[in-house]
Amino acid sequence: MQGPAELLPVSSSGHLVLVPRLLGWSYAELEPEERKSFEVAVHAGSAAALALVLRRELRFGPRDAGLLALTFGPPAVAGLLAEGPIERRLGTTRGVALAQVAGGMALWLADRRGGTRRTADAGDHLAVGLAQVLSLAPGFSRGGAALTAARLRGLDRPAAVRLSLRAAFPVTLGAAALKGARALRGELAPDIRAPLAVGAGAAFAAGIASSRLVSRLENARSFAPLAAYRIALGSAVLGTLGLVAGPPNGTYS
Repeated sequence: MQGPAELLPVSSSGHLVLVPRLLGWSYAELEPEERKSFEVAVHAGSAAALALVLRRELRFGPRDAGLLALTFGPPAVAGLLAEGPIERRLGTTRGVALAQVAGGMALWLADRRGGTRRTADAGDHLAVGLAQVLSLAPGFSRGGAALTAARLRGLDRPAAVRLSLRAAFPVTLGAAALKGARALRGELAPDIRAPLAVGAGAAFAAGIASSRLVSRLENARSFAPLAAYRIALGSAVLGTLGLVAGPPNGTYS
């Protein structure tokens, strides 16, 4: 699940929360540190696969370094300052599901607006960087936020996809490194090391096997199917939580 979800603008971290909920897995009952460590492991595996799949697109020259700072700087600063509080407040199942719906609707509306520009400028990179701050909310999607901003700026779909992938990769890598450093502060039980390795390996292999998704995304005639999928997934989970007739105190798991 992690491999293809990392390549598409559907929020891989959101899937780690929502899919187990839909399938009735006991994943949410694990110790928080074990869950966090596992999520870091699979993100590291998919990030390694993404680096291999996009090795040609990820070559940066002197000018690219400045543009990279525009896309990486805003989410990096926001993540260092507020990632923990944001995850605690918005990382619930309900919060992630709502973020999926919101992200899907934003992508759909941005894609309908269209765009014909084939080359990204500094303003596009900054807009994408600011948009990726929203992806600190689990379920909103780093790639989806970048793609939405690129389309709103008037880039055509292939250019928007290339910019979103280049911009999302360092943020994905940085987030995995930050969460990994935090996870290492606690002690992991020996019996969890094998599952972590299996998860990371599976995410890496699935990412490599899903590499064709990148070219299909670039050549897509519309992002509406991806947006509809995100809205449907989030709505399905909200349905299982009883959004209309929720618990009296308004809290959800």
